[in-house]
Amino acid sequence: MDYTVASVDTALSLLSLVGECPGLGVTELAQRAGLNKSRAFRLLATLEQHRWVVREGSPVTYVLGAQALVLGVAGHEQVNLVKVAHRHLQALNRALNENIQLRVRDDLESLCVARVESTHELRVHGVVGNRRPLYVGASGRVLLAFASDDVRAQVLGRPRKRFTAGTLIERDELAAELLNVRRQDCAVSFGELAPEAVSVAVPVRDASGEVIASLSASGPSSRMTRALLPDISSRLSACAAEISAALGYQTPVPEVLSA
Repeated sequence: MDYTVASVDTALSLLSLVGECPGLGVTELAQRAGLNKSRAFRLLATLEQHRWVVREGSPVTYVLGAQALVLGVAGHEQVNLVKVAHRHLQALNRALNENIQLRVRDDLESLCVARVESTHELRVHGVVGNRRPLYVGASGRVLLAFASDDVRAQVLGRPRKRFTAGTLIERDELAAELLNVRRQDCAVSFGELAPEAVSVAVPVRDASGEVIASLSASGPSSRMTRALLPDISSRLSACAAEISAALGYQTPVPEVLSA
């Protein structure tokens, strides 16, 4: 039985859209949400009354309000993965001075749940809450490679959008890359979402050994050169191992074969 309340479902979808695409007006928000303008306006007004969104500028656009910040701070403290990973992400960011992020799988998308920015003026821009298809980028491919067979079949069986010339969309090429990711416990992407952007990602595991997140470093190809990728990958793997251990994961001890 479906217990979904349609109006609440629509309002939450609209709130998520404001969070993902701040600065849009009611007309464009209504179009993206598949609503008529009148209904979108009433829902936004209700969200504004409860401080979930605020109106800015002229013409009026919408951004998240103070209540969203309160919930975000509470979520940051309460979500164990983010809480455990926070200091490790900070330490890795200090070591590499590149963007460090933690992403999880949400259905057929990857979702950024934590991020620490590089101090370089030239960097890959992004925000917590950003979503993208699982097949795009190193982080998503780590999550896709270690997802269930059903999830991989869904992604491989659907049309895939090309974001740049570097996006992997061919089924056979993507399937082969997912096998490599599983073997190597690492994924690398070159210019798949933005030209000249490089990303390296590794898996994070929970106490059961399940891959629950991907940890990545990203930056411009002028700094994240191919020669530096092995060192970056090694640092990421060490950091992911620390986060996984803090979540209860115990690295398997290799068996010693007797003579």
